[in-house]
Amino acid sequence: MKKSPVLDELESEKPPQGLEPEKAVDVSKLIMISEGSVVSRVLVKSETGSITLFAFDKDQALSEHTAPYHAMVQVLEGSVELTIGGKKRNARDGQSVLMPAGIPHSVKALTPLKMLLTMIKPS
Repeated sequence: MKKSPVLDELESEKPPQGLEPEKAVDVSKLIMISEGSVVSRVLVKSETGSITLFAFDKDQALSEHTAPYHAMVQVLEGSVELTIGGKKRNARDGQSVLMPAGIPHSVKALTPLKMLLTMIKPS
């Protein structure tokens, strides 16, 4: 499999654990879609929430679960099917969906997918 120039760039130096403050970055280039897999990278983490970048190959999924945080999915590339409280919702490039805390939800990539997941502790 041919390597991406982005992967070569990331491998040329130790990848940061998160985002560098005050630096503009194309987050979709910080992660690669891996065949048959779900890949994630935590960009920001605190006691009150986190921001995690995900890459899903087509048809890969996160099974139904419940989180004690509000979770907002922001689709960077591709399309996703979210099941929230038993209701299916689709989103594509540039769209966002809020999944309320405590409501069972699942995620399935309809196409190769890159998304940001922002989790915020309810007040």
